Amino acid sequence: MALATRPDRRPSPTRTLWQSTLGKKAVMAVSGLIMLAYLVVHMIGNLKIFFGPSEFNGYAHWLRHMGEPFLHSHWGLWAARIVLLAAVVLHATSAYQLSRRDIKARPVGYAHRRRRASYATRTMRWGGVILGLFIVWHLLDLTTLTVNERAWAGHPYQNVLATFSTWYGNTIYIVAMAALGLHVRHGFWSAAQTLGAGNATRDRVLKLLANALALVLTLGFVSVPVAVMTGVVN
Repeated sequence: MALATRPDRRPSPTRTLWQSTLGKKAVMAVSGLIMLAYLVVHMIGNLKIFFGPSEFNGYAHWLRHMGEPFLHSHWGLWAARIVLLAAVVLHATSAYQLSRRDIKARPVGYAHRRRRASYATRTMRWGGVILGLFIVWHLLDLTTLTVNERAWAGHPYQNVLATFSTWYGNTIYIVAMAALGLHVRHGFWSAAQTLGAGNATRDRVLKLLANALALVLTLGFVSVPVAVMTGVVN
């Protein structure tokens, strides 16, 4: 009597995609673009600090209550946080796994490093680590107010001033934003190539756009601590 054979269980298309190098690069690219869109919006919101405490605190209040009355208070904010958290986790996980694959594929270091590789490319991994640590600091500083010694709950404008009135708050923030600029410059270009947007015709435009995004984001974010330090915002 013949024994019944168990049907082969093929992995799902989603699992197959995730396990492939191309799939991980695609996940990394899409999650990176989600975070980039958030950064642009976040930077624009931060610049409201130049219009005074009423404008900035009003913006912070709107964030907590966006979507009302259709959504309950804070639901819109938490939905955005969940999407952003998922993007960060997927981006970091895919980056780590791709890095491990690269190391395993080339266990012996190159005899000669490529001189044409940009500074942003060579420091991409360290930049990611710096940004990961900064995210934790930033949340403890201006969200939970854990490390902000002069924090005043419910007064975001004053809390920003309190952070950038300290040398370490300015140093951490400016260093992180410099790393962010390099990360965006290389990351946007890589995402465009991964998703098939690049070609001989569009390469120059994409490079200019990557440089412009990196520069605008860096200057936009850094302008806030500089304005506090120089007394433009007080």
